[in-house]
Amino acid sequence: MTAPDDLSVANFGPLLALAGTWEGHGGVDFSFHHADEQTGDTAYFERVTFSPFGPVDNGTQSLYGLDYRMAAWRATELDQDPFHTEVGYWLYDPAAEQIMRCFVIPRGTVVIAGGSCAADATQFELAADLGNTNCGVLENRYLAENASTVAYKATISVGDDEWSYDQDSVLRMAGRDELLHHTDRNTLTRVADA
Repeated sequence: MTAPDDLSVANFGPLLALAGTWEGHGGVDFSFHHADEQTGDTAYFERVTFSPFGPVDNGTQSLYGLDYRMAAWRATELDQDPFHTEVGYWLYDPAAEQIMRCFVIPRGTVVIAGGSCAADATQFELAADLGNTNCGVLENRYLAENASTVAYKATISVGDDEWSYDQDSVLRMAGRDELLHHTDRNTLTRVADA
């Protein structure tokens, strides 16, 4: 990856405001708890780092992006290993006004979620569906059989030195008739510049 040649909103769109390191102490994860065999909330602390790069050229397409690293700790286990991590890229295509979040979860899941947004947007949505070859979800065989992510949607809101997300991973769980909405939300504040 190359260092950015022009750190501008025209190139990075709303992603430019996210460059840096962020922390959020008010995360809430609603999910299925296997130990209890029921759903419930888990409070969490999160740390995210975004490092700008670009352009990355695909023929005539030029993408500008953020290298993305995230870790989350249960609020009661801050001195232990994170219970959730992600790595990947957030990308913006300024010519097409397309935004993407490409990330890997070490449970064996890969997601490319995308949407449309203007360069000056302060809120945008990303979505992915199982089987979609443009904005889709891939998962290992065990997850496909036991806890398949059939859809993903996130709403991102960006402010001055603060951003928040509200996301929904829709799961088809083995042995359950209804789909499970595994949701996560948090508000993060800047703790360091990029």
